[in-house]
Amino acid sequence: MNIILLGPPGAGKGTQAKMLIDTYGIPQISTGDMLRAAVKNQTQLGLEAKKFMDSGQLVPDSVVIGLAKDRIGQADCAKGFMLDGFPRTVPQAEALDKVLADMGKKIDHVVSIEVANSELMGRLTGRRTCKACGQGFHVMFDPPKTAGKCDKCGGELFQRDDDNEATVGNRLNVYDAQTKPLIDYYQAKSLLRPIDGVGAITDIFGRIKAVMG
Repeated sequence: MNIILLGPPGAGKGTQAKMLIDTYGIPQISTGDMLRAAVKNQTQLGLEAKKFMDSGQLVPDSVVIGLAKDRIGQADCAKGFMLDGFPRTVPQAEALDKVLADMGKKIDHVVSIEVANSELMGRLTGRRTCKACGQGFHVMFDPPKTAGKCDKCGGELFQRDDDNEATVGNRLNVYDAQTKPLIDYYQAKSLLRPIDGVGAITDIFGRIKAVMG
């Protein structure tokens, strides 16, 4: 089974990805992992990618697609694979389709974990950290016994800059803008499987398993 996993920041994609890997015995493939492995192993594509990375440039699609082809061709992907964070654009998706067709493979399901931005905002802006000892809390999921105070040392809790509403709102808007064309692309191919990402972790996973048959 060959899956693409989509989901905005805060949707719980990482948790569901782990459960998919454990249940179906397929590897998770992310662009970052592919790049790191290729650079470490000094493959031809890895050395090419490193040139762009070292100069602070984005690695071109042609290199990323080549890395994906190499990775999908490895033995542990014979039963299937899960792509996470790739493809990011429609041209990447089109190139991936061509590469897979040449390999006699195809994408079976594009699982899109969907959560309203208002809910995501609560999840992502709810983190609090103790200034004194660094202990983490969450106002929704793991609140301190006394508001604003650390359970562990009594220190003052604060919200990190990257967890404020403006920063989180920007991250969500960027995701929506980047991913919408991709969702439309896979919808047109009847591969999109929208999943309600609100509720218990096991319930959400149950919904994913149900659409994959």
